[in-house]
Amino acid sequence: MNTAHRSRRLAATLLTAVLAGTGLSVAAAPAAHAAAEDAVAKLPISSYSGLAVDSVHQRIYIADQHEGQYVGTVLVYNFQGQKVTSFQHENTVSGLALSEDSTTLYVGERGRVVTYDTDTLQQNGAYGAAYDTCGRQLAFAGGTVWSTDAYVFQPYQCATASTGLDMLTNGTVSRTGWNDVGRLQLAPGARGQNRLLMGQPKESGAADPFLASFDVSGTTPVRNASRRFADTDGKGALDLKDMAANADGSKVAVADATAGTRLLNAGDLSNAPDQYQALPAGANATAVAFSGDGKYLARGAQATGSTPDLLVQSADPTDATPPLEFAFEGSLDGGSVTPRGLAWSQDGARLFAITQSAGGTEYWLHVIQPPAAQYDTRFTGDLTHSPAQAVAGEPLAVRGRLEWDGPAPAEPLKVTAVRKDATGTHQLGTATVKDDGTFTVLDEPDLVGEATYTVSFLGDLTHRPATDLTHTVTVGKAAGSIALTAPAQATMSGGVHITGTFTAQGKTLSERATLTVQRTDRLGTGTLSSVTVAADGTFTIDDLPRTRRSVTYTVSWPGDDLHTGSTASATVNVTR
Repeated sequence: MNTAHRSRRLAATLLTAVLAGTGLSVAAAPAAHAAAEDAVAKLPISSYSGLAVDSVHQRIYIADQHEGQYVGTVLVYNFQGQKVTSFQHENTVSGLALSEDSTTLYVGERGRVVTYDTDTLQQNGAYGAAYDTCGRQLAFAGGTVWSTDAYVFQPYQCATASTGLDMLTNGTVSRTGWNDVGRLQLAPGARGQNRLLMGQPKESGAADPFLASFDVSGTTPVRNASRRFADTDGKGALDLKDMAANADGSKVAVADATAGTRLLNAGDLSNAPDQYQALPAGANATAVAFSGDGKYLARGAQATGSTPDLLVQSADPTDATPPLEFAFEGSLDGGSVTPRGLAWSQDGARLFAITQSAGGTEYWLHVIQPPAAQYDTRFTGDLTHSPAQAVAGEPLAVRGRLEWDGPAPAEPLKVTAVRKDATGTHQLGTATVKDDGTFTVLDEPDLVGEATYTVSFLGDLTHRPATDLTHTVTVGKAAGSIALTAPAQATMSGGVHITGTFTAQGKTLSERATLTVQRTDRLGTGTLSSVTVAADGTFTIDDLPRTRRSVTYTVSWPGDDLHTGSTASATVNVTR
């Protein structure tokens, strides 16, 4: 399993005490170093369009839009990552929003907004809305639900469609008069504040996409701040993937796929004086979320290998405590955090992350209980291999050592490995790290030439990923051999009968070997009929010599792409 996580249990009371501490500093009690469990659930959905967390009832709501299929699903999971139920809709569903008191879940459909009672999980209302074909976004702010709507004939037109802002009032979803181009994103301000955030994605085609803040305390929304980010040369434009207000409403964090994480002052959307550290090289921002208790910030990304896809850190940008890092890489965990795929429980005890496959057709739910600290890891020394001469089709062992700080892991750590050769990159699975840090990756290279092995430690809940280590091996051809058994004496009339065995090490030949036979006597050298090796590797040669005295028979095989050629000779004394 190519994953950054392995589970470890921690009592709920201990977890509460750990998370109640300040920042992400290491608690003094040794037990605080233990990692809480990270539950992972494979979601039975093919698309993702919304996430809402109900901390009162401890439920997670996930929308599957089923774009183009005219049906939709809302999945309901508990805080342990177990499926509770699902809401089936006869129409595409998209955005989700939860009332601040967690009594009502709002679900966006093409032509209406549907509500559910979160106590009974039963539908209790439906409100007509302007028809939408691009995925209705929902946000709850200022005591009401805000919605987007866009109508086009083909899905590809949604990126540049005219999208309106609507609000739920007096039993219907009505237009506010605000509109702009593209799939506009909505996000609420802090709990209890009458603020709504709106952002324009890069795909809208706008040269300089905007971010805006609205006062939604009255009967109509009033824009009170807006910003575009490109400089005078047109560089630095916003590439919006997600946005979130912090717990006290003073700041807004923006996941910008180009710029990383932007931290803005909520009042005027200007840059905050202190910014978060840059995401790791190679990681593109996809999601951002503040915990409801105001302590933590989660930043999601798309990255490869051991580069972290998720960082969890102090919400205070001046706190230099290293973030907790998680790398997702594998068919059991997803490859990256999906855009708008992060949310916290209100108390900050759990982080919920939606990850997706590279193609965006498979999704996973991660329920993460951040520990008090993570520790550094590193590969020490170089990788080595044995045997010294690697041979195509034969076992090869690649060995190394991983070191880690902090207490010994409760369960063995695992490293992942890949081999890259002329035909591409090949996944080699995982190898268990022994107590002394050593590990062995087993492989059987099947191509002659250079093979580069890359070993990764993707981290777990208490250990940060290590920098990848590479090692290049020159893979040679496997040996072929021929053994002959011939009589010492023979007669011209009786002939010569020779038996032999052909052996090719390494990868099995695709077809039986054909051997060349030459006869050398005092009259010269000539080629006899070739022989085909039997399935068990044996062959026979029968010949009537043409002259007396010493006759030498030479049997040879030219080799192939993966095997060296071989030759064997036998000399027979021939009489009349």
